[in-house]
Amino acid sequence: MILLSLAVLLSTYGQGRNSFEEYRTKIDTEFDKYSKGKQKDFEDYRRKRNEEFAEYLRKTWIGKKAKPKIDPPKDEKKPPVMYNKDQLVPVIPNTLPFDEVISIPNPEPQPQPMEPIKEVTSPSPIPNKETKPNPTSVNPTLPTQKFFLYGTEVGVRFDKNKAFRLTDIYENSVADAWLRLSGDDYTNLVVDCLKLRDDLKLGDWAYLTMIKKMAESLLGKNTNEATLLTAFVYSQSGYKMRLANENGILRMLYASKHMIFDHPYYYLDGDYFYCFDASPQSLKIAEIRYPNERALSLILSSQPKLANIQGSKKIRNSKRYPEINTNVSVNTNLLDFYTDYPTSMLGDNIVTKWVVYGNIPLSEDVKLQLYPALREAIRNCSKKEAVEKLLNYVQTGFEYEYDDKVWGHDRPFFAEESLHYPYCDCEDRAVLFSRLVRDLLGLDVVLVFYTGHLASAVEFPGEVFGDYISYNDRNFTICDPTYIGAPIGLTMPNMDNTNAKVILLGK
Repeated sequence: MILLSLAVLLSTYGQGRNSFEEYRTKIDTEFDKYSKGKQKDFEDYRRKRNEEFAEYLRKTWIGKKAKPKIDPPKDEKKPPVMYNKDQLVPVIPNTLPFDEVISIPNPEPQPQPMEPIKEVTSPSPIPNKETKPNPTSVNPTLPTQKFFLYGTEVGVRFDKNKAFRLTDIYENSVADAWLRLSGDDYTNLVVDCLKLRDDLKLGDWAYLTMIKKMAESLLGKNTNEATLLTAFVYSQSGYKMRLANENGILRMLYASKHMIFDHPYYYLDGDYFYCFDASPQSLKIAEIRYPNERALSLILSSQPKLANIQGSKKIRNSKRYPEINTNVSVNTNLLDFYTDYPTSMLGDNIVTKWVVYGNIPLSEDVKLQLYPALREAIRNCSKKEAVEKLLNYVQTGFEYEYDDKVWGHDRPFFAEESLHYPYCDCEDRAVLFSRLVRDLLGLDVVLVFYTGHLASAVEFPGEVFGDYISYNDRNFTICDPTYIGAPIGLTMPNMDNTNAKVILLGK
């Protein structure tokens, strides 16, 4: 049989570190075989995997020390420069060197359960070696437990009378609780969490945050029970996590494809693992792999669908083109979400953090407020004239200030944040400008990173205007939103293009 019994697995693999590695190899092989079989019952498979996972939780958890946190870059920001119209610089085609190109990561679908998890009714007894749960059909009568995710009321089906408690977090207690969680009492809760992920368009980070808020609403904030429920739902949803013990406090580590700044991490099985809402320097970790698990990604393709609570209106206009006048408010729930979003990089390349900020679209609500006025202002303009207007709007309609002075630390903005907050810096301006040009004109844009500065460059059809970067037979003309009043095609003074990084952006 493809699915070996738990007793055979345990007798075959024995105890200790080697058994962990053998178990991982065996379970991965078994899962691959299982996936190809058409007559295997998924719920029976998932139950067996959870039983085996629980049994390995009973083994000794291994002590590990955290790796030091990675600090955000501390390079000195270049101040904005005012363009002097009295000292006109000829804007003629001039190709610029660059040092490196940062590509767009290939999009991947979100992690999923091994197979769709079926809803149940009339929960079976808690699973153990003698009693096995059996899935049945939907039970619409289960009570819905409400909780809030960034000001948005959501709910999952769960009978609070079935809530579990941990007397301690020794290995056997955690394993017994995992078995209880894998019974039918908690299955519909997992189903509902996955449905909310789809309905609210939650990225991986937002989904993890939602699970934690759900668990705390059911089992108490900062409790070991809430941590274990978070870990269980997260793993059943297809995500990679590890359980750990910090001097009697249960912790959950989540794996990330990105290196997150300002958080110590544990490097396990080739992945960065971070402790959610805590920064322990040492832990005893259960290094057990769940089948088909995957690390979360911090790349966003859309904003979460959150209840819309409008912030204050912000009026902005272009000094050179008075016909550009905008009045926009942003959803404060979305702003709170962005405030919590971790800043990260891919691999060890600090410049890759702009891939996250530069590729997220504006919310539909903000587009409805902002784009009609901008479209009217650039109507009947050539591409060059339209870009000139949008560039001056960002150059002169937004007040510059350093992050350290405003926030006390580096604080990159998503595009909406620049439209809301009173101040923004060069990086924020480049992100916003690149978004406007792509959305309103359909032109391709790249970001250009210099030491201490971020600019942008636009690919115009045909003719090149001024300084440009040539990549893959495509020419991108420099457009710098922090070179105040400068036309397109001029590089801000004192920029060293020999060290410039070109960051590719999507549409």
